[in-house]
Amino acid sequence: MAQPPTQPEMKLDTSQLKSSYCNVCSATSTREEVVLTFGVNQNWDLQQQQGGGAMDVQLLHRIIMSPVAAKRFHDLLTRLMSEHEARHGAL
Repeated sequence: MAQPPTQPEMKLDTSQLKSSYCNVCSATSTREEVVLTFGVNQNWDLQQQQGGGAMDVQLLHRIIMSPVAAKRFHDLLTRLMSEHEARHGAL
């Protein structure tokens, strides 16, 4: 009986890992790549934004990936959000 293929072991190097808080994300794509841009909305006064004031967004990170990697990211994020909502309720 044939054994199912196993996933290769993954060794994670966290020596260059940095954490950032982001509350704004935008996305674009071409045939060859998907681009995610993350940033922080600097305006904490929601009344100003609703009154027609401009949002001041500081862009911090641009992640560029292949469509295949973006699809894996999509599947991962969908699964993560389903688990989150199962624990904490629908968003």
